[in-house]
Amino acid sequence: MKKTGRRSSNIEDRRGGNSSLVVGGGGLGALVLALVVTMLGGDPSIVLDQVAQSPSQSQASSRQTSPAEDELAEFTSIVLADTEDTWHQIFREEIGQPYQEPALVLFSGSVQSGCGAAQSAMGPFYCPADQKVYIDLSFYNDLKSRHQAPGDFAQAYVVAHEVGHHVQNILGISNQVRQLQSRASKAEANQLSVRLELQADCFAGVWANRADKARDILESGDIEEALNAASQIGDDRLQEQSRGFVVPESFTHGSSAQRVRWFKQGLATGNIEQCNTFSGGQV
Repeated sequence: MKKTGRRSSNIEDRRGGNSSLVVGGGGLGALVLALVVTMLGGDPSIVLDQVAQSPSQSQASSRQTSPAEDELAEFTSIVLADTEDTWHQIFREEIGQPYQEPALVLFSGSVQSGCGAAQSAMGPFYCPADQKVYIDLSFYNDLKSRHQAPGDFAQAYVVAHEVGHHVQNILGISNQVRQLQSRASKAEANQLSVRLELQADCFAGVWANRADKARDILESGDIEEALNAASQIGDDRLQEQSRGFVVPESFTHGSSAQRVRWFKQGLATGNIEQCNTFSGGQV
């Protein structure tokens, strides 16, 4: 992806000495975050286990950031700015309401969000309570080495996906899904989480389509990087790697094939109306 765009003013850099955590035992904040992670398709045990292991007093980090990390931070700011431009246009022209920009918080190791305390092991996440995206930049290294998904547009896809959750939140989609999940069985709730995640993938594809048409952001190989990232973090791929077998009814994000298909759907059409993952039977 071309790195010539503007930088977003909505970056909160809590790396270095600005990140503090974690209250031992977690309390209500940890439970709220675990609930949010579940609703957005993550594993709440990561939150609860890590909070339980945390010290009982706040700890402040004084680590120095490296030039490589700062370069990743700048790139993330460029991607966020581009999503802002794209979603402002879509909301203005197609939805008829102003777009409320999310903030993006950069942190190292641990962070306090509006949904509670969080650890970097959770991966990037969106908190609807404070309308912020949270990313530990070390995830980009995991994406490259652990998930075999290198490339700057793989990173851009991650940001665009989390911004997709913000779009779902301000449109009321996320709240509708949570209400349905509260009355559903575990398997049905998981399926709703899958549909929510796949729609965020489709929204990421819509952003890539519209941004490239408006600002010519894509370079050779970018789309392949995003498709590879979507494939590498499918539930079936991750379960096979971690467990050695796959349990489809436990999926919360969608299979590799599903994630690729819905990103491609948004990319091909550039139309949010083509991202209705909640209609019909199979996704």
